[in-house]
Amino acid sequence: MNKEKRREIFERLRATNPNPTTELDYTTPFELLIAVILSAQATDKGVNKVTARLFPVANTPRAILELGEEELKAYIRTIGLYNSKAANIVKACVILVERHGGEVPDDRAALETLPGVGRKTANVVLNTAFGHPTMAVDTHIFRVANRTRIAPGKNVLEVEQKLLRHTPGEFLQDAHHWLILHGRYTCVARTPRCGSCVIEELCEYRNKNLD
Repeated sequence: MNKEKRREIFERLRATNPNPTTELDYTTPFELLIAVILSAQATDKGVNKVTARLFPVANTPRAILELGEEELKAYIRTIGLYNSKAANIVKACVILVERHGGEVPDDRAALETLPGVGRKTANVVLNTAFGHPTMAVDTHIFRVANRTRIAPGKNVLEVEQKLLRHTPGEFLQDAHHWLILHGRYTCVARTPRCGSCVIEELCEYRNKNLD
């Protein structure tokens, strides 16, 4: 995959979706942080149903702490791993209140000290809430990067680093959203929709499904 192909891929993805964003519903960095924590091994649609009930009641660290862990569980129990997620969210809220004045920090190291927040979650928050040109590599991006050969790698960190290195600067802010959406709706896991793909002839996937 050469740089000309990569540029053309991102130009086509941008043309089809000029202003991509997350499909998680949120209005503040804290709401986004909670939604992303909840989204691990869950669908965005399922998370949005939960947060539509939770956020009107508690959408700040202090409000979550006032709600308490057991009540929080009642709101999120339709989400997978809700017990551990509730515990992590409460612990994270304690740190946010005690160390950051109840605000979500615009800093990777600080974000990654929060329970339930790993590199991918930190990247989503930094990119979507604060405008950093980060690359949050989830299963969709990992698949698309390897399948298309735009940034092949053996693990998510390798893919992230290659995407950051090879994505033209003008596309970095939105690139991870385009790649996630492409993996979610077109370059799907079992039977990729190659015949209706806007980057089909640029992609280097050997087993294209053109039916």
